[in-house]
Amino acid sequence: MGIVAGLDSSPDFTRIVVCDTDTGAVLRQGYAPHPVETPEDGGTARASGAERGGGRPSDIDPQAWLLSLGEAAGGGLLEGVQAIGVSAQANALVPLDTQGATVRPALVGGDKRAQVAAADLIDALGGRHAWAEAVGCVPQAAQPVTKLRWLAKTEPDNALRTAVLMQAHDWLVWQLLGRPVRRTTDRGGASGTGYWSAATGTYRSDLVELALGHQAMVPEVIGPSEAAGTTPEGLLISAGTGETMAAALGLGIGLGDAVVSLGASGSVMAVHPEALVDSSGMITSLADATGMHLPVVTTLNAVRTLRGTAELLGLPDLESLSDLAMKSTPGSHGLVLLPYLEGERTPNLPHTAGTLAGLRRESMKPEHVARAAFEGMLCGLADALDVLRGRGVEVRRIFLLGAAAELPAVQAAAPSLFGAQVVVPQPADYAAIGAARQAAWSLGVSQGTLDPRTPPPWQGAAAQVLEPGEELAVGQAVRQQYVSVREQTHPGAFRP
Repeated sequence: MGIVAGLDSSPDFTRIVVCDTDTGAVLRQGYAPHPVETPEDGGTARASGAERGGGRPSDIDPQAWLLSLGEAAGGGLLEGVQAIGVSAQANALVPLDTQGATVRPALVGGDKRAQVAAADLIDALGGRHAWAEAVGCVPQAAQPVTKLRWLAKTEPDNALRTAVLMQAHDWLVWQLLGRPVRRTTDRGGASGTGYWSAATGTYRSDLVELALGHQAMVPEVIGPSEAAGTTPEGLLISAGTGETMAAALGLGIGLGDAVVSLGASGSVMAVHPEALVDSSGMITSLADATGMHLPVVTTLNAVRTLRGTAELLGLPDLESLSDLAMKSTPGSHGLVLLPYLEGERTPNLPHTAGTLAGLRRESMKPEHVARAAFEGMLCGLADALDVLRGRGVEVRRIFLLGAAAELPAVQAAAPSLFGAQVVVPQPADYAAIGAARQAAWSLGVSQGTLDPRTPPPWQGAAAQVLEPGEELAVGQAVRQQYVSVREQTHPGAFRP
């Protein structure tokens, strides 16, 4: 029996899991937060809430990631480990000079000032369609390509010194290997940069120059099961990948599966055999960590819809909102909430507001408003699912992630509104588990025991499975009620 480790460096902490190579069973775990302040000789890592809400992308000294990694791995956690996989937060840009030193702290956030840089880039290439055709996504505030534009406009001296571009997982892998001359990344991480195309599998160096003002070196993209290298101690380090791709690998999703994530905003992604080019920009065409593709559609309003409704009704938490909603019935007595509270991306209505329709005397009760909030949130995500289905993406099973997925009102409505089986996995460190699975894959390939095209068949996530069952027809009627109000209010805005 061999053991491997997966580490996930998220925006706020490092988690490490040590797993059995054959089954994926988690044997040991470690955790440490990123230090906000590092020792004086190491500089300062600034990632406070105030910083993230400030006038520029957040800054953090990448050494903070190494410090928390060392702390999380303390106490002999990695003893006996044969290979390590690295997952890390998406969109963290680490600009390096010609000597490999950081030019400035890593850029790890996105805010309204960065949105100006995104708009500049969109115009500079000729619009959203041109970007979708070039790299499968339209620049957004958080993406590395946008951060390069921000750097060139705001810190031109630092931009001139920038010679090498890395993301968080690339940089961590490079550090673990002792900073070799060869720098690597994987398809998943590269696909989120805005200057690598998942459709062609190539970098667009012209887009780096468009954003930064000059060329810069980028990591070599290696295959999903390839090793980035071996440490002097003989420890194999796999390619690494972004958190989203690692979580998908940890969950064990494949063709026919979609993942709906319930955060303040929402996202829907699915496994697909080919890259999808979407001229509207609604689909972001990412690559996964297995050689397949992960088209993603996002909504701006998910759990923030529930929180806003709870505040409106004077309720202390989402559990209370769920309990209240369960006193209503499917369709909320005719109430329909279009949950576009922050504007919306799917459909593309950036300057609109939410709408509560169908008010009648009998429907003006708190429980119906509560139910309409859940149905509106889920119908908005069903719209995002329809964007993928409309492009030929098969969706037979939907994994529902996020704390709100545990709420009874979500679980009661989701299967019939989505029109598919819904799987609610038990909470676990899926990104770290996915990183460990990648490590086991690379180790097995290097030993000649695993196929380089197929990751090891680890046991799936423990989960609750919900079927639409007899409620399917009722759910689809509720969905049609929502679609009718959306079309009346915003005619033609949604074209899946």
